[in-house]
Amino acid sequence: MRIRIVGAGAMGRGIAQWAAVAGHTVELCDVQTEAVTAAVDFVGSMLERAVQKGRMSAEDSAAALERLVPLDDPWAPGPEVELVVEAVREDLDTKAEVFGKLEQALPESTVFATNTSSLSVTRIAASLRDPGRLAGLHFFNPVPLMKIVEVVPGAATRPGIPPVLTALVESCGHRAVTVADTPGFLVNHAGRGLVTEALALLEESVADPAGIDRIARDVLGLRMGPFELMDLTGLDVTAAVIDSIWQGFRHEDRLRPSFLTPNRVTAGLHGRKTGQGWFAYGPDAPAPAPEPPVTGDAGRPVFVAGEEGDALRGELTADGATVESGTVPSEGALVLVPVWGTTVAAAVASLGLPAARTFGVDPLPSAGRRRVLAVTPSSDPSAARDARAVLARSADGTEPFAVSVVRDTAGSVAQRLLASVVSVAASIAERSLAAPADIDLAVTTGLGYPVGPLAWGDRVGAARVLELQRSLHATTGDPRHRPTRWLTERAQLGLPLTQAGTSPDACA
Repeated sequence: MRIRIVGAGAMGRGIAQWAAVAGHTVELCDVQTEAVTAAVDFVGSMLERAVQKGRMSAEDSAAALERLVPLDDPWAPGPEVELVVEAVREDLDTKAEVFGKLEQALPESTVFATNTSSLSVTRIAASLRDPGRLAGLHFFNPVPLMKIVEVVPGAATRPGIPPVLTALVESCGHRAVTVADTPGFLVNHAGRGLVTEALALLEESVADPAGIDRIARDVLGLRMGPFELMDLTGLDVTAAVIDSIWQGFRHEDRLRPSFLTPNRVTAGLHGRKTGQGWFAYGPDAPAPAPEPPVTGDAGRPVFVAGEEGDALRGELTADGATVESGTVPSEGALVLVPVWGTTVAAAVASLGLPAARTFGVDPLPSAGRRRVLAVTPSSDPSAARDARAVLARSADGTEPFAVSVVRDTAGSVAQRLLASVVSVAASIAERSLAAPADIDLAVTTGLGYPVGPLAWGDRVGAARVLELQRSLHATTGDPRHRPTRWLTERAQLGLPLTQAGTSPDACA
């Protein structure tokens, strides 16, 4: 296939490298000819590096570079061009102008694709004489390494075009997911579940950014915590995406932005690229503060209360803790309450527990060796230090647990992050914006989650996740925690969240 790529910036040159290596002839062009020269040099250096690392042969590298054709005029006639991929700046008028000129220069049979990440494909196509020839083809940076592409048909896109684009993507070694033309498409939309809830936790002073990130990594198994991720992406970019998706979905509660971000963006606290975001960067940046050492009495007796207590009771006993077995705690014993979607304060009130020495423990299974202890305004600091020491201890010869101390909140940190990730993905599935399998594929490939959000919900159990979200909703009254119909129905029917279900059309 002969492909013309318009725009020789980071995305354009990445797409050019990807297509040329896959065997396609690629015309690379830009309104600035020096950008094309720089892009070709860059692709050459990337191919040379791949040869040095043994990822491709010198012959294949040379052949790929030969297939990369610099083009001086983006609007030059191209009777053999079968596909155009536009990768210019994110501006509707600019993209419409580019496609208008291409429509005059190229055959009617040439398929048009836009790499937009935030604009409506339908609105871009509307400026064309034939809007049916255009679809979205959204790559992620760096293109050769991010092996996922969103295929986005606009409202007028001809039905035959998305399958052609999907076949092209997959023949070149990437995975393709078909996504509705909605704000954020799929990956950016699904990613809001993590960062919006992390910001909500910070708003409520449940933990600081470093503390939330530790829990996200060590309990949920994420590669990066949400605040590290925002610093890497750029808070200016993240905040703009959050706002645009929230506005595009008519102020959907579960996508609600935080009041914390506008002032930070205005102050230039964008993350790595500015040297300061949620964390400091650069050679002169102070080292991250270590977690405080464990100083309490690990031998103090503990009483585990509540319906969720059996598993924790067994774990602590195996780790050598002194666990009481009576029906009420002894005088002076620490009281640990595993809470699922509710608060320690509610457990103190409903079970008549001693407030000063009662603490919450997150029962969510940890992906690493970290436990989470929740304290209330009534907590005695000395008792809290002892509770942290008890949770940190482990059996002889094994590494002690790290213990995060957080403010009491419904569901604690990890539960709320997980509930939000699953909820946003279920909302995408409920609206039929993408198929369940494509949602999980896109998120694991595009965001690096350890498992897709719907499959993650199935690991926990749909009924269990529904219980969590109902408890969060009832405890907080916040509509952001309202369970989706997708989750509720599947929990009630005993179906996995990854199952699409029966369409009415199939029963006609």
